[in-house]
Amino acid sequence: MPSSRPLRADARRNREALLSAAREAFLSGDTDAHVEQIARRAGVAIGTLYRHFETREALVEEVYRKEVDELCTAPAKLLSRHAPDEALRRFLLLLVDHAAVGKGMAVALESIMATDSPVFENARTHMANALDQLLDAGAAAGTVRDGVSGPTLLRALGGICGMRATEGWQAEARQITALLFDGLRYGAPRAT
Repeated sequence: MPSSRPLRADARRNREALLSAAREAFLSGDTDAHVEQIARRAGVAIGTLYRHFETREALVEEVYRKEVDELCTAPAKLLSRHAPDEALRRFLLLLVDHAAVGKGMAVALESIMATDSPVFENARTHMANALDQLLDAGAAAGTVRDGVSGPTLLRALGGICGMRATEGWQAEARQITALLFDGLRYGAPRAT
């Protein structure tokens, strides 16, 4: 239950410990982890968990939102270290890796799909905006074709990452993403 008042240091530590324990549980494949197990892993009482998250779904939603927020800080960092086209290439691969994280959380995420939570729509918007930032930088540098939008590229990646049900999908998804990236560079007017 969010409060407009900042959390005390101990409450903030407990909240972070809960989020970390839940993330570890979900990513390790323990998608059915009960809140009692998560609280125990975090080293807090179950009441502490419920003071921060009213339901298990609220906890799952916050773990996923935090993953997406962290992912979407990458473009600025990548652009500060790499040329725009290389920053885009690296971010596309991060999105494939994010899909692997999503696979680890799939069962847990299904529990919030049945709610009216805006978490997925917000995630798509943030990821599309991150892609727009990289595409715009690449187009301005003349290393990526102009006229491709973040939402369109995100849909293409969604199709690629939709292969998650097959064995070895991630290696194949990385190969297809490399082809997609080559297509984004094809026909780009090179800056002189």
